[in-house]
Amino acid sequence: MHKVVIIGSGPSGWTAAIYAARANLSPVVYVGVAKQDPGPILPGGQLMLTTDVENYPGFPEGVAGPEMMMKFEQQARRFGTEVVGEDIVRCEFSSDGSPHTLHTSGGNEIQANAVIISTGATANWLGLESEMKLATSGGGVSACAVCDGALPIFRDQPLVVIGGGDTAMEEATYLTTFASKVYVIHRRDTLRASKVMQERFLSKPNAEVLWNKTVIDCLSAPDAMGNEKLTGVKLKDTVTGEESVLEAKGM
Repeated sequence: MHKVVIIGSGPSGWTAAIYAARANLSPVVYVGVAKQDPGPILPGGQLMLTTDVENYPGFPEGVAGPEMMMKFEQQARRFGTEVVGEDIVRCEFSSDGSPHTLHTSGGNEIQANAVIISTGATANWLGLESEMKLATSGGGVSACAVCDGALPIFRDQPLVVIGGGDTAMEEATYLTTFASKVYVIHRRDTLRASKVMQERFLSKPNAEVLWNKTVIDCLSAPDAMGNEKLTGVKLKDTVTGEESVLEAKGM
């Protein structure tokens, strides 16, 4: 029987663990298991794929996402947090005040008086092998414009955003502040985003939408240090089937 079980090991999960541990509640954090679905899902959340975090207080020089998550975990462990490397695959919540029952990916059944769900968000990846390679190596593919858009490798460079909804418009509009050009690549001939979000993006002088296009490959080349970096994307027209290449240093 546990007093508190926390599902998820991103910033919110570790913050909950630190507070619960300091309150002598002996929290147990289920950090999850690394997997591809189709993109990388890692214990520690999306920050595990973030090269540099520059907008978090206390790190004037910035900090690598994985390093930040390691420090969060170390702080939680310091106060007695137990860490389990399994997924919670099923929850049976009670409504009468009795303990909740949780089932793990390892086949275990546990009970807890309180459950904190901090599973966060996962990116909607394309599932391309070339995309995954660059996303996990700091090669210019990111799932968070706010996290990575201001990094030097993206400044004054042509960038692409894939999608046609409000999230894509928000990310693309943000990137116009730093990029030389922002291309929104959309598989249809109309955007799903609200009119306000569309107009906000399209009003930028360095904004452009490429209609009826999908990304079928990420192109890369080694930089001066020998690290593979994105150089462009291969596009396919959803109407004609024609393929083309678009130069881009970030996606």
